[in-house]
Amino acid sequence: MARSLRLTDPARIPANSPGRGIPDVIGRPGPSPFHRLNPLTKATLATTTAVAAVVLGGLVGPSILVGAAVIVPAAMAGVLRRLLVMAAILALPIALSAFLINLFFFPGGETVLLRIGPVAATAEGLGFAMEILARILAISGAITLFYLTTRPADLVVDLERRGVSPRAAFVINASVQTVPAMVERAGQITAAQRARGLDTEGSIWRRVRGIVPIVGPVILGSIAEVEERTMALEARGFSRPGRRTLLWSPGDSSREAVLRWAMVLALAALIVGRMSGAWQ
Repeated sequence: MARSLRLTDPARIPANSPGRGIPDVIGRPGPSPFHRLNPLTKATLATTTAVAAVVLGGLVGPSILVGAAVIVPAAMAGVLRRLLVMAAILALPIALSAFLINLFFFPGGETVLLRIGPVAATAEGLGFAMEILARILAISGAITLFYLTTRPADLVVDLERRGVSPRAAFVINASVQTVPAMVERAGQITAAQRARGLDTEGSIWRRVRGIVPIVGPVILGSIAEVEERTMALEARGFSRPGRRTLLWSPGDSSREAVLRWAMVLALAALIVGRMSGAWQ
């Protein structure tokens, strides 16, 4: 009887075998232990971190979450530098606006630090602005860490294995991949328009005028891609009843299951304690 070969073990596949590239398509072990965690475990960590940062409030709680649940795992996964850059870009607009508004327009501020015309920056506003900034950093960092260490396809496959409807899994996958896909398509269209003589550099007016020839193809291309993907899914029996047979699914363990439930229960206890006034 021929020996069976696990698809999730690429090390056992000969280098010159035609099937050597299969694990790259259906599931490849990550470069670090954090990458190799189950996608649901990483999604639970990101969700509980983001919610706990809001529930805890203050400055100390969210700062500890940023260090323990974002910085340390990112350093273990080797994506700390990319995480800091992407999280800063993601959170910069809302963080900057929230910081300035609370710094200069915080109600009830009495200790004036800086006065600019009719507005004044107060110590109370600075403290509250730092608290808001810590929450934003915790939320953006948790989301970015999940994005950098998890392939959307792995999460979709794992959800389907747990009984989630293929349609719901497809919606989740499409939602996660929408922004990166549109950014990539916009870059391609911009390069093509530049090759045709479109001026997208120079003054602000020229850049604004150059957006119009780019937005149209991006939107039309997204609609066409949705139609093509729908037809391809229907041709592959996407809408058929019953559960699909999965050739591969991400690894999971009882320890990770215990860890997920522990994070959920800890978050629930945190919310109950905060709402009941057991602690402030």
